Formats: sequence, structure tokens, C-alpha cells
Amino acid sequence: MFGKLGLPEVAIILVIILIVFGVGKLPQVGGAIGKGIRAFRKGQAGEDEEEAEKPKGKTAKKAAKGGTKS
Repeated sequence: MFGKLGLPEVAIILVIILIVFGVGKLPQVGGAIGKGIRAFRKGQAGEDEEEAEKPKGKTAKKAAKGGTKS
């Protein structure tokens, strides 16, 4: 239902946002949205790095069991 927004719909949404926030606050709102997106991407990149550091294969099984044979 909301998946396909055309140019007229997007224009109406932008006009409503302009009316609600006003011209003066739009740069602040845009900056806050940009910071949020950057933080989200940074968080995703951190999760990817943690997954790459995990041991793989047989060493992962040994680490999960608690170490090596004595």
C-alpha cells in the first residue's frame, strides 16, 4: 500500500514537513537525521568486524568446548 510513492506524493510529504518544522529548523532536522544514519552504519560495521574476528572451523569447536586436551 505505501510501497510505491510517486513524485506527487513525495512533494506533498515534503510540503507537510516544511509546514510542521518550518524553514529555520530544517537544517537542524537534516543534521540530526544524518548523524543518526552515520551512527547506525557505524554500529553495523562494528558488528561485521566482530563476526570476522570469531574463530572458524575446528578451532571454534575447541574454543566452545573450553580449550585443548591435556
